[in-house]
Amino acid sequence: MLTRTRWPYPRILAHRGAGVLAPENTLVALRLAATFGFAGVEVDARLAADDTPVLMHDADVDRTTDGTGEVRGLDAGTLRKLDAGVWFGNEFAGEHVPTLDAAAALCRGQGQWMNVEIKAEPGDEAEAGRHIASEVARLWSGTSPPPLLSSFSEAVLQAAAHGAPELPRGLLFDDLPDDWIDRARALRCASVHCRHDTLTAERIRAAHEAGLGVLAYTVNDTERALALFGAGVDALVTDELREIRADFLALYSPAPR
Repeated sequence: MLTRTRWPYPRILAHRGAGVLAPENTLVALRLAATFGFAGVEVDARLAADDTPVLMHDADVDRTTDGTGEVRGLDAGTLRKLDAGVWFGNEFAGEHVPTLDAAAALCRGQGQWMNVEIKAEPGDEAEAGRHIASEVARLWSGTSPPPLLSSFSEAVLQAAAHGAPELPRGLLFDDLPDDWIDRARALRCASVHCRHDTLTAERIRAAHEAGLGVLAYTVNDTERALALFGAGVDALVTDELREIRADFLALYSPAPR
């Protein structure tokens, strides 16, 4: 049984870097998370047209850059020319869309662990899962603990298992189907990543009994964070870096289960 004390990763992760205080999935967001003391970050990665993994949540660049178009239709060089900061604030003008390579170098230098959520559109899951997983394995070679790969797509995780079988994987859920634990175990996942309002102490206990860690997303309320840790959740992702701080568990004692 995987207990809270056996979770080998940071227990509070900065969502998309510091994605509410700086432009999400950018190097400046990762640096800001480090200044807040976060030893772990969650980011989104997907493939550009030339198969370079880049940090980007959406399938297109319209929301978070000054450009337009599908990420899969633009190569890394073209993406780098886009401004990924000015949409958030003038003080971030000139921020680039980072490659996974650049993010890895920064996070390794800052001593930050990473949860890489692999994004892919229908028909591209196998390529994205295999290629991004193999790149993560290469970029973090020799690190302990290694990054955790996650995805809502079971096809992505199946491909990731072939691309880098040594890396841990987590299956993401929005709503929880009846067979959520069976599906994660069939993929040989290390963890399940669940929308926080779907989690109960009983569900967390069931996942632990199946040998799975439990990560809750996206938790932005301190009372809810305390309740989840009290119920046994292993980790959570948050936007509220000032309230649910990196030292949150040292400041508050969760109520016993």
